[in-house]
Amino acid sequence: MKPVDFDYEQAKSVDEAITLLTQSADALILAGGQTLGPMLNLRLVQPELLVDITRIDELVRVEASTTHVTIGACVSHAAVEDRRIADLGHDFLARVAGGIGYRAVRNRGTLGGSVANADPAADWVSCFAALDAEILVSGQSGQRIVKIDDFLVGAMETTIGTGELINGIRMPRLGASVRCGYAKISRKPGEFADAIAAIVHDPDRGCCRVVVGATDGLPLLLDNDALGLGPAVALPAVLDPGPVRDHLAWHMPVPDLYRLNVQCAVLQRALADAHAFPS
Repeated sequence: MKPVDFDYEQAKSVDEAITLLTQSADALILAGGQTLGPMLNLRLVQPELLVDITRIDELVRVEASTTHVTIGACVSHAAVEDRRIADLGHDFLARVAGGIGYRAVRNRGTLGGSVANADPAADWVSCFAALDAEILVSGQSGQRIVKIDDFLVGAMETTIGTGELINGIRMPRLGASVRCGYAKISRKPGEFADAIAAIVHDPDRGCCRVVVGATDGLPLLLDNDALGLGPAVALPAVLDPGPVRDHLAWHMPVPDLYRLNVQCAVLQRALADAHAFPS
């Protein structure tokens, strides 16, 4: 199939993009197009207007301070993988980016597009949840900053409103003693993940976030107390499978033995990856 007819506009600034988005009740944003392209061809979406934001300089910026790194929404996965941007420290983002899809996908796909789509199986959704990232959202009333835990409200659901777009993602720099782990299980390389786990254990910032992704909805932020974890507690080499299984099963509407086993396995792999992480 092919898309329905639609108008196309290429915005040259964030303000222009917002203005264009508010002119049509059925306008969509085009960034990397890795999800939107197939949806257009299958006519799962039938917009009146596509607003191309890929030429907006502000959206490919990278701003680094002593405490945070802000990455523009249209920075590609490949740019992160190739280390063409400032990193949080220890190459964590580059390691995650290198495992996303195939190189052709990474060349076109963008960080903002991945977060806006909010696919539970998307790598950045789980990674940013573990990093406790903030999403910068621009709209007619200016820019608002939303914690990712509040930005994501469900599978393919976010708090982006009409006439708004993601401006960037702001993440804290990692401490010197941080341990980060990331792992996913897919049936074949490049396919959507069956399970994802991300761990950020940063005693310098008093942060310990363990996230299981590729669920039926939101990334699952595990309870540190239930697992015997915390920023002041040394990261164990292996998690006790009993409490992990019980904790994961409690969050499943209908416990699924296969998914439970896969999630437990990917969590242990992420933990092993964290211990291999350079300190």
